[in-house]
Amino acid sequence: MDHAKNHETSLPVADPSMQIDPVCGMKVPKDSPRSADFQGKHYVFCSDGCLSKFQDDPAEVLAKRAQKEAASGSICCGGEATIQIGESSTTSSCCGGQPSTKASDSPADPTAIYTCPMHPEIEQAGPGDCPICGMDLEPKVVSLADEGDDQQYADMKRRFWVGVALSVPLLIIAMGPMVGLRIADWISQTMFGWLQLALATPVVFWCGWPLLVRGAKSFRTMNLNMFSLIAVGTLAAYMFSLVVVLLPGVIPEAFFENGVPPLYFEAAAVIITLVLLGQVLELRARQQTGGAIRELMKLAPDTAHRITDDGEEDVSLDSVHKGDRLRVRPGEKVPVDGKVLSGSSSVDESMLTGEPMPVKKVEGDEITGGTLNQTGALVMEAVGVGGDTVLSRIVQMVADAQRSRAPIQKLVDVVARYFVPAVIVCSILAFIGWAVLGPQPQLAHAFVAAVAVLIIACPCALGLATPMSVMVGVGRGAKEGVLIKNAEVLEVMEKVDTIVVDKTGTLTQGRPEVTGVETFGNWNQDDVLTLAAAVEAQSEHPLAQAVVRRAKAGELQAVEAREFNSITGGGVQARVDDHDVLIGKADLLDEQGIEGVDAGREKAGSHQAEGATVVFVAIDNQLAAILAITDPIKQSTPAALKTLHELGLKVVMLTGDAEPTAKAVASRLGIDEFHAGVSPEEKHDFVRKLKKEGKTVAMCGDGINDAPALAEANVGIAMGTGTGVAIESAGVTLVGGDLRGVAAAANLSRKTMSNIRQNLFFAFIYNALGIPVAAGLLYPFFGILLSPMIAAAAMSFSSVSVIANALRLRAAKLT
Repeated sequence: MDHAKNHETSLPVADPSMQIDPVCGMKVPKDSPRSADFQGKHYVFCSDGCLSKFQDDPAEVLAKRAQKEAASGSICCGGEATIQIGESSTTSSCCGGQPSTKASDSPADPTAIYTCPMHPEIEQAGPGDCPICGMDLEPKVVSLADEGDDQQYADMKRRFWVGVALSVPLLIIAMGPMVGLRIADWISQTMFGWLQLALATPVVFWCGWPLLVRGAKSFRTMNLNMFSLIAVGTLAAYMFSLVVVLLPGVIPEAFFENGVPPLYFEAAAVIITLVLLGQVLELRARQQTGGAIRELMKLAPDTAHRITDDGEEDVSLDSVHKGDRLRVRPGEKVPVDGKVLSGSSSVDESMLTGEPMPVKKVEGDEITGGTLNQTGALVMEAVGVGGDTVLSRIVQMVADAQRSRAPIQKLVDVVARYFVPAVIVCSILAFIGWAVLGPQPQLAHAFVAAVAVLIIACPCALGLATPMSVMVGVGRGAKEGVLIKNAEVLEVMEKVDTIVVDKTGTLTQGRPEVTGVETFGNWNQDDVLTLAAAVEAQSEHPLAQAVVRRAKAGELQAVEAREFNSITGGGVQARVDDHDVLIGKADLLDEQGIEGVDAGREKAGSHQAEGATVVFVAIDNQLAAILAITDPIKQSTPAALKTLHELGLKVVMLTGDAEPTAKAVASRLGIDEFHAGVSPEEKHDFVRKLKKEGKTVAMCGDGINDAPALAEANVGIAMGTGTGVAIESAGVTLVGGDLRGVAAAANLSRKTMSNIRQNLFFAFIYNALGIPVAAGLLYPFFGILLSPMIAAAAMSFSSVSVIANALRLRAAKLT
């Protein structure tokens, strides 16, 4: 079907003066100057970007818009909706032949992608249930709209309370004789049966309808799950009782109790009600796992003040485009990522860095969406909008990690694949065993035991054990500024025994300052700094920026460098005011045949002994000066290293600095092992060497030069204050760029994996003990035969107990 042709005029707009932008879906005035025609139709656009996308491929844009509208229920295309399952897919008719549902009917976005917490390969537009396990799907990316009661939760709660209202009187009627209340003495046995039938039928076939539908689906697709067992067990009890009421003469006497055939209406109704209770508690608990993401999303404001040629207007964040000028008033949150165009202010960046001290922002400085403007007014240019903001990327990273699967889940998957068929076999064997060897009435006992086995053996707790812990653990880490790339990282991080760290920006603040200048020959400090700053202005290295800042602080006149060249791992060179300037390590200057380097080395020793990095400056082939540059140790570093040592981790420092500088820093901080003068390639090789020795290595760094080592390590840990390349190469990102985050990540992995093992233990033990008890193992010794109702209660609360245990991670102390 050609969606573009069928739906190009179907975009609904309530206001006749407005039209929908087919690219982004925004409402745009019909007389917008940004417009285009395609196949005889006129379209308008909110921005040049949307217009450009449309012009590139109009047919594709219209097809995507039509699919999105169809998925939302506002258009029924009569076609098919696809649910992706790994590399295969299943199809179902669009709208299912039912009236469409408007987006406004639900607080959640019906076009959002939903997925299964147990089977993340299942994805579909809008809510539903998993075709593999039958569980309710949940949004792949949590939105603020999901915070309240969603439709699934409200519907299940309504069905549960109706079930309670009908099951309680049914239970009193059926179980009354046990406490001396005999309803059958007041009415005939026939009326007694019809009364129970009237109460049980709405519970089974209305309250329990979603459960029965999922059970039927599981047999149709042969993806047997918890709902397979529930459907078989409850329908068996109900249908047997129905036959007793309608055709009592066909029931064998082996089923009779006290001379009459038994009724199990109350068992079927109470089982459905208890399963619904478990579903309600589970849905409510699962909503809480998205709390970390929702807290992050709340950091962004709802609107922005956009400055236009006609004045200032308040717009939603969705309407902000790259290049827009925005005003940020005192006390407001910064709407998107951008650059300060005018004004100055102090900005609280604690949501990113964890540092309580506000940061001064002036013209030209970068500013991050979600941070809090404190004292002054700013005018900024939007640079990162929508999904390109730092905050959006963090939210997406956390959401992706929560849906990932830990390797330990593979064991669970193998067990679950054979579990339900094995339970059905156990149920049949229990029936046969009681029917042949059990006491009178044999078939009645056999029937009760078989149904109890089916009901108690719910694999839901087993399936939830790992994903719930991962979801909560990843969310807990996000609150501490520890972003986990996927669940596999959590599992590997637990086994890490060696932490390899870079020095600059990891142990230190990453904002070095020139603390000493010693000149040689006829050069003075100002002249050397002027020439050196001209060259270093072309470089983004932290040490280079320190030289530039020192020149600016001395109000030295800026000059321009020509023929700039960066020497990898060594230094930089350029021509400035007819001078050849070379800046770098002493070894580099030796290689270039610079005179006087030995004299510089002698002076450099005292600075390096105090932990300073020494940079050599040569002008016209002669050593002109050495610059002592000190990068202060972060205040949090000593405490973080102490925590790492308490966790039994060995800390190794790799740095490109000279030996004396590295030794001074390592000695001051109590580093277990250090290596100086290490190039990016050597960092990579060193990590590989540790792995060959049997070590499980986590590499922590923040620069482009750390990326190869980060990728080679078992777990790469990138400082969020570092480069995008480093973050992309890492499995863990520390938003605040603080070494305490490494300790938090180590603690988080250990607590999460411990929680997973606890959950798996509970789930396995529950089933290992529950099935034999339900089958009647205790009857020969204690005369106890488990009621299907008690089995249903145990099954429901086993899932809830696993979720409750996982939720304990939210209060875990990580540092």
